[in-house]
Amino acid sequence: PAAWGLHFDLTIPFARYVLENSSNLDFPFRRYQLQKAWRGERPQEGRYREFCQADIDVVGDSELPIHIDAEVVEVALAALRELSTQIGTPEALARVNNRRLAAGVFEGLGIADPAPVLRLTDKLAKIGSDQVLGLLVEEAGLSKDTAASVIEFAQISGPLDAVLPKLDALGVENESFLLGRQQLVDVVSRIAKRFPDSVIADMQIARGLDYYTGTIFELVLIGRESLGSISAGGRYDQLASDGKRTYPGVGISIGLSRILTPMIATGELTASRKVPTVVLVAVNDEESRDQSEHVASQLRDRGIACEVSPSAAKFGKQIKYAERRQIPYVWFVSPDGDEVKNLASREQSPANAATWTPSDAELRITNQKEQR
Repeated sequence: PAAWGLHFDLTIPFARYVLENSSNLDFPFRRYQLQKAWRGERPQEGRYREFCQADIDVVGDSELPIHIDAEVVEVALAALRELSTQIGTPEALARVNNRRLAAGVFEGLGIADPAPVLRLTDKLAKIGSDQVLGLLVEEAGLSKDTAASVIEFAQISGPLDAVLPKLDALGVENESFLLGRQQLVDVVSRIAKRFPDSVIADMQIARGLDYYTGTIFELVLIGRESLGSISAGGRYDQLASDGKRTYPGVGISIGLSRILTPMIATGELTASRKVPTVVLVAVNDEESRDQSEHVASQLRDRGIACEVSPSAAKFGKQIKYAERRQIPYVWFVSPDGDEVKNLASREQSPANAATWTPSDAELRITNQKEQR
């Protein structure tokens, strides 16, 4: 086997970080991280070997309240709602389940080892109920009747008030089911208070990773369900442990590449300009470049993205350079008073680097399609 590998996700490396630094952390410890991850996937739409994702995790010391499960889903929904506002992505829907509840149902059906059953039911959306039914019989060793009951359970989905009667009708009363049911109610009802139209209970959500122990969830874009889940996660009570202390956690990842790449490919997401630079500071001559650099420094200190012209060419060429890069303003430094030129209106006016400010729209890149 290889001695080194590219990390599959960001959760397990994070668990190791918690163990190595637990004495220096204040619990519950919250973190978010944006980074690349890698998978040995067969490249296809929505699945990449290299991709960028955002991770949000909360870890406790020995215990972690159930309301944290709802909190991380709410953070993801809020982030995706803001993304929808900013660039026009569809709204998201959170689909929530509970591993303990599912394990309790499987126990009630006489299934000794729920792990392979969970992994197979996780494939329902991809390959359909008939194929999953066959796999439950062939690979998990279930009878056809038991496999059919598993499929029936996995197809329970909807708002809590519609789901709970169906769950109760199963007649399961073991400890795992009752605890999982209560946790599901707690989490979904909390999320629904803030996002009433953006969360459902869905027994089909299984999450194939074995380290999840309680709440599990997936988020999809409404109207773009064919993309699959664009955000997912759950509770992992046993992932980080040093043998003496356990650090339970809840985490969620948001697949930025899966969300944005299809929109770029179809032209739904087009940047309003090529670069984030708002101002190109022109250079009169190389001897006075320091003056242009000083102006750029003043503007950057005030949060205005700018760059200094790479050469002291004629002003006409420097302006054309800015136009090619879709930079909206060119700044001219002069001992008689600086001036700034708006390349859209062609207007040129006096300006002071300590006070001049472009419009809010010009300070950030937006989705050009939303502006049409």
